[in-house]
Amino acid sequence: MNERGAGGPWHDLRAIPLPREVSVSDQKHRFDALAFAENFSLKEVAALFPEARPAVEGLRLALPGDGTVFFYPFGAVVFHEVDRARRDAFLAQLPKAWSGRGADVLHEDFHVVTGAGRATAVTGGALEIDRMTPEREGVVALTVGQSAAMEYYEQIVESLFGRTTELVAGLERRGKVPLAMRRLHRFIGQAVGVRCEVLSVLHLLDKPDAVWDDPAMDEIYDDLRDEFDLSDRFEALEIKIAGVQESLTLLLDSARDRRIELLEITIVLLILIEIVLGLAKVM
Repeated sequence: MNERGAGGPWHDLRAIPLPREVSVSDQKHRFDALAFAENFSLKEVAALFPEARPAVEGLRLALPGDGTVFFYPFGAVVFHEVDRARRDAFLAQLPKAWSGRGADVLHEDFHVVTGAGRATAVTGGALEIDRMTPEREGVVALTVGQSAAMEYYEQIVESLFGRTTELVAGLERRGKVPLAMRRLHRFIGQAVGVRCEVLSVLHLLDKPDAVWDDPAMDEIYDDLRDEFDLSDRFEALEIKIAGVQESLTLLLDSARDRRIELLEITIVLLILIEIVLGLAKVM
């Protein structure tokens, strides 16, 4: 992932309230997702933490005592039942390229309430289920991590969209684009790179194979996707990126046409100069 814009290192994108009615026998689970400035190689994560085990689309690492950390290749780390102090201590162990130190880190949290007899549903912004299993824990962590990563892409695409709008506005005011095309080419390359990176996340939005083994997990996954609007947000990203690319293609064509026009004018002037010089020699 690319670096984010200016701001503090922690951004609470969601502060989701717990359901109002929680009995003493119920358990409350907190998931914290952090989307970093760089993608992860799961092989490198496994080398750094040999005790990590495969999880749904990622790796699961059980911390000493209690708490769990999930790593995902799209640059997200999700903590389950890990307080802020332990998170900071754990993040300090990560390589600088992963942890995003010196760059902003997007933060998103989510709550799950478990209790005997509870039907699977999202109520008051929190997921309610009858019990927590390692498989269900992995599905919840994956979805929360995807939402945090999606927020990162939304910010990047919004920035590209804003810069493209400025370029198009300049074309509208002046009726032409600058002759220097290197910056435009670099910007187009950045836009194409972002689109490829976003599209590479598409397969992560497919339903994981693990949910087919537990009907309740299938329901949990669908409810969480709806809660975080993952499909709609992804479609919105695709539409914006397509709009950016169309606008940049128009600007690039305009720049090329102007260069061709100047080249033709130059050729005509050279021909005229040659004719004038020829006439001067004859006279």
